[in-house]
Amino acid sequence: MGSQQQIAFFLRELEDGDTWRRAAAAKGLGRIGRDEHAWVLVGFADDRAAEVREAVAAGLCRLGAADAGRAVLPGLMDDEDPWVRRRASRSAILLGLDGPTIVDAFSRLLRDPDHHLRINALDGLRALGVPGDVGALLALLGDPDRAVWGRARSLVFDFRKDQAVSAELVRTAEQGTAEARVPALELLPKQWSERIRDSLVTGLRDESPRVRSTVARKLADMEDMRSQNALAEALEAEQDAGVAELLIRLLAERGDERVTGPSIRWLGDSAAGASAASALGAVGTRVAVHVLRTAVTDGALPGATRANAARAIGQAGRWDAVWLLLPLLDDPDGVVRAGAVAGLDALVADGLRFWERHFVARALVAHLAADPNTVWQTHNALIGLAEALPGLRRIVDRTPSAEVRAAALSLLDTHNATDGDTEHDLARFVRALDDPDETVRHHAAEGLAHWVVTTGVPPGDEQRLRARLTDLAADASQAETRAVVDEALRALDGCGRFSA
Repeated sequence: MGSQQQIAFFLRELEDGDTWRRAAAAKGLGRIGRDEHAWVLVGFADDRAAEVREAVAAGLCRLGAADAGRAVLPGLMDDEDPWVRRRASRSAILLGLDGPTIVDAFSRLLRDPDHHLRINALDGLRALGVPGDVGALLALLGDPDRAVWGRARSLVFDFRKDQAVSAELVRTAEQGTAEARVPALELLPKQWSERIRDSLVTGLRDESPRVRSTVARKLADMEDMRSQNALAEALEAEQDAGVAELLIRLLAERGDERVTGPSIRWLGDSAAGASAASALGAVGTRVAVHVLRTAVTDGALPGATRANAARAIGQAGRWDAVWLLLPLLDDPDGVVRAGAVAGLDALVADGLRFWERHFVARALVAHLAADPNTVWQTHNALIGLAEALPGLRRIVDRTPSAEVRAAALSLLDTHNATDGDTEHDLARFVRALDDPDETVRHHAAEGLAHWVVTTGVPPGDEQRLRARLTDLAADASQAETRAVVDEALRALDGCGRFSA
């Protein structure tokens, strides 16, 4: 059957066929018809069957008939059947239809109960470069469907400088539903917060925890005492752990001592306790430090809370901090052990008292070998502790763990610390160049380079060492290892020139 015969057949079917045949004819006419057949399809846009009306919308799109589409698609976008509305709205987008009637039709679809149609409406308005009905648009910020609220948020952001959109954004931020109010507040520029300060303060008592958290962040960004006072008052009354945790952090960042009481109350909570412990360390009052001393040994508290208490004790650096933290290195909870290492790291960085250095060094060296979960964290805490070097040398010589061996070897690096036996570490670096683990070989080459530069002593059998380093550079899989090997070779070159 030729195309002319097919078109004639479709035209007859449109007039005389049953529902499914008329729908198939409308689609077929859209596939092989000519421009004039678009107006034939227009005549069936009010067909009693929804399937035919949907096929008409599809057929007009396939024909690329913008003028004919403009005549009937806005009406089909208001059709009682969602499938017709869906097809008509997609066709309007694909045909690139514009004008007030199309904008109005898409705007009405913003409130459609079918989320596919809300998506089509947002896609259509974006294609037209207009926000449409701003009230309906802003309401979609609280839509339950991510594809909807994501598109709505993007469109609002693009038109945030439009006067109508900005006014509705402020209204939604102040009075919208909880679901829409949160993203509206997040989209609101920081400089507008002052205009809605009273609404933000009131929002701290909103029944939605998400709203309370969002307005708290907005008030914290304002960085003035009135806002800080509102946050402190809200924390006293807060019952939700998530919101309390946020308020505690915001006030602790400002060193507000009013956080002390609420932090003590929330210390035992699994969600807010860790931040409460950090806050007590940040304010550092006598009461706060006393509570932290008790908290680190309280096995009833969550591990994360005790860990943060340990960090805070180390950061505070009180006279008994070392003796509170050292026993925690043997705590059964790995999170607590990590917190103790972090606390000791802070103490080492700030400078230990001379009588504390040996005890801390010995404990951390033992911990380096014993706890595989905190190897590099413990390594960092040991940096600069010369008292740890004898124990680190024993670890390098004896440990079966490549990771521990690499960490210990790194700490023998002369850039970290030196002692009377540093001159003998060269042999360890040279031996480790043949270690089966590349991380160990990396730190061996780096340590060798620094040892040569620091001591200025040329190693024995230099030619053999150069050959080994050259082979190591060729075999290394990591660029960082090749770089430190090149550094070691340059150090040997410099040492040779100095000796000459």
